Amino acid sequence: MEDRIRYPEIDEFIRNTIAREEGLLREMEEYARLNHIPVIAPETAALLKILVKVQRPQRILEVGTAIGYSALVMACASGGKAHIDTIEISEEMAGMAESNMKKSGFGSCVRVLRGDALEILQCLTTAYDMVFLDASKGQYPEFLPECLRLTREGGIILSDNVLYRGLVARNGQVEHKHRTIAVRLKEYLESLCSNPLLDTAIIPIGDGLALSYKK
Repeated sequence: MEDRIRYPEIDEFIRNTIAREEGLLREMEEYARLNHIPVIAPETAALLKILVKVQRPQRILEVGTAIGYSALVMACASGGKAHIDTIEISEEMAGMAESNMKKSGFGSCVRVLRGDALEILQCLTTAYDMVFLDASKGQYPEFLPECLRLTREGGIILSDNVLYRGLVARNGQVEHKHRTIAVRLKEYLESLCSNPLLDTAIIPIGDGLALSYKK
């Protein structure tokens, strides 16, 4: 949870003020921190929980599982009532996610789909009420048509890390190693905001979150 785009004192204030996770989720946060595994920021998790409770989705699709932290956040927020499909390319991460789901008691409502995200997305046919995109940032433009196809009318698409350390908004030169991702994310945000099927808000929490409503 490094390289965020907000001021450090604001991050600290928010994280000291909002209710933080306990139990297994807290253990997973600490494991991710110690092993340098990216998971959603606490303030992003708090918003995600509220959106699940307000939207009450029956089916959720997540692109990018890692150890299953955000999937478990959503499962807990739904009280186990939502069916969650989550896609992960790493066999090791997928195994850890499944193990964490079993520990949590939500194993029956979360299905981990192993493999390349784009290939799996292209094979899915059933509509989802909510899509949470938190995978390879450079592929977001390729993911968008499939995510849009799989989101029902009245559903929402959440895209994490879209401001990428603030580099997406930088007018000056971006380091070569970050330039492609920054350019692709800017292209992705422009596609979201210009799509006539979507209403989109860009929220500067965590590393940037786009919230899109499908009309």
